[in-house]
Amino acid sequence: MEIFNILGFVIIPLLIILFFAGIRIVDQYEKGIIFTLGKYTSLRVAGFNWIIPIIQKMVKVDMRIATVDIPQQEVITKDNVPLNVNAVVYYQIEDAEKAVLNIQNYAGAVADFAQVALCDVVGGFELDHVLSEREIIATKIKEIVDKTTVNWGIDVTAIKLQDIELPDDMKRIMAKQAESERDRRAAIIRADGELQASQKLAEAAKLLAETNGGLAMRTLQTIEKSSNGTVWALPTEILNGIKNINR
Repeated sequence: MEIFNILGFVIIPLLIILFFAGIRIVDQYEKGIIFTLGKYTSLRVAGFNWIIPIIQKMVKVDMRIATVDIPQQEVITKDNVPLNVNAVVYYQIEDAEKAVLNIQNYAGAVADFAQVALCDVVGGFELDHVLSEREIIATKIKEIVDKTTVNWGIDVTAIKLQDIELPDDMKRIMAKQAESERDRRAAIIRADGELQASQKLAEAAKLLAETNGGLAMRTLQTIEKSSNGTVWALPTEILNGIKNINR
């Protein structure tokens, strides 16, 4: 009896310790990969889970969308312009088993592969296209990366180009071009305004000439403004003579 009491005193606490040591809680956004003696055996979902301590091990995988930065790097465009470009990759694990078994560091692998794809894709475009077609370039990079990451159980949801930094000499050239374009547009606007003003003046002159007494009235208004309020009356014959001269 004493032996059983001793065994019970040792075994029961040990079982309790083992029970609590094997408890694993998987969050709603996670999945648990179970390895038994180093071999993959099962996949656990969210909630309470229990594994055999020492014999089994659980690796939790976050199934939410994650981001990884592609550090800024120099890329040579198709027309030999050096650019400093960085981007961000949005990805999500679709197959937790593949993400753990097929790749050692999936976050780093996604970043490295996207970095190489970015250099290849941007290098195939000229500068103007790189600046104006970011979405097209990002889509092409995503397609290239997706073809590889699908084997890792990872889906690349989006890639966004963040900063495209030009060399200083290119910035100066583009600033001069922008200034020249602004001056050209301003000159066109001024020319259009002068053309419209001259058309209005011509229409007004024609209307005065065709209106009985219109030219005389306009002449009197002009004299009044130039004489500080003093009006000098002119004979009608002189006004008619002015009218005939204008015709």
